[in-house]
Amino acid sequence: MLILAQPMLSFAKYITVAFLLLFAAPLAVHGALYWKEGWPRSWRDADWSSAGLLPAARAHQEAMVRIYAARTGRWKGIFAVHSWIVVKDRGASSYERYDVVGWGKPLRVNGYAADARWFGGVPETVFAADGAAAERLIPGIRKAVETYRYGDYGDYRIWPGPNSNTFVAAVIASVPGLNAVLPPTAIGKDYPYDGHWFARVPSGLGFRISLGGYAGLTIGWYEGFEINLLGGVLGVDLRRPAIKLPGFGRIGLPAQAPVSDDDAGPSGTTQLSAVELSAGGDGDERSTRNETMVRTAGD
Repeated sequence: MLILAQPMLSFAKYITVAFLLLFAAPLAVHGALYWKEGWPRSWRDADWSSAGLLPAARAHQEAMVRIYAARTGRWKGIFAVHSWIVVKDRGASSYERYDVVGWGKPLRVNGYAADARWFGGVPETVFAADGAAAERLIPGIRKAVETYRYGDYGDYRIWPGPNSNTFVAAVIASVPGLNAVLPPTAIGKDYPYDGHWFARVPSGLGFRISLGGYAGLTIGWYEGFEINLLGGVLGVDLRRPAIKLPGFGRIGLPAQAPVSDDDAGPSGTTQLSAVELSAGGDGDERSTRNETMVRTAGD
């Protein structure tokens, strides 16, 4: 019995050390840095205005699709980002923004400016498509938004999901050619929104295993290799070299490189870009927030 117990104790020790070094240590370091920078005391003190990433809709005739992500509010920003989707039809005079929030009815349309700061944080562009490529994607995106299964009162759960990132991941999975890759810090993206613990990744070039969103494994051509443990993601991307650390997210090349509409494949789908848009314009002209809304814990 003692002979068997010794190897088991050694294995447990190695697992504990690996967890502390690979998951706990990066979170602790990032938490200290994030704490030093500080954050708004409440949602009332935060800046929710347009970050100027999008041109004025009337000045840009082409269709557009964007996926944005920004750090969540207060201490939750140590761990996670909030993501959302923006679309604009060709010739439209305004943008449409879709995201899920943790108060009231989760699924919101145009609750904020399309490129608004989130709790004061400037969003990063996760995915971008313009022109004909965007026109091909928009109908599928709208259909996926309409049929999202966790959009009613009581459906939202901050951890491990379904939350805002679960919503965006579900839309990505539902639209052929929308091979966007959410940041590793998009906690909730690995929640099994389809009810299956084993599934193919959205591009079809890989698979994911999810134990209720609490733990999982993803291997894919676009997603790279990811281990999810309690929402923290550790991984590596060889296609576009980068490492993924809990708290810090992706360190290295962006998940997707800019391409033109000429890169559309024979099936009409397009491998599209994660680009940083130049600042300019006034973004969406809609109200940036609803002042009367009472906010509770959530994104």
